[in-house]
Amino acid sequence: MTSESPAPAPAKPVQPRNPLHGLTLEAIVTALADYYGWEQLGELVPIRCFAIDPSVGSSLKFLRKTPWAREKVESLYLFMLREQRREQQQQQPPQR
Repeated sequence: MTSESPAPAPAKPVQPRNPLHGLTLEAIVTALADYYGWEQLGELVPIRCFAIDPSVGSSLKFLRKTPWAREKVESLYLFMLREQRREQQQQQPPQR
């Protein structure tokens, strides 16, 4: 028998350009609800937890079990970030 040391654990990939990296699902849902409001959020992503008696807790419970819905929410969050950047750029005066 040879004594082999266990293989080193793979390093966690660094994702500096991934805007979702390091964000919790709770932070994403809260940001979307703050930006759009629950009513508009329920129209943009038509799931019951956004439309009927919405709360962060019920949304998290559903989204953690439902990959397709989570993907839609994450996609909407990325769209929201782009929209916010555009709004900021429009508010800044042109540079010379």
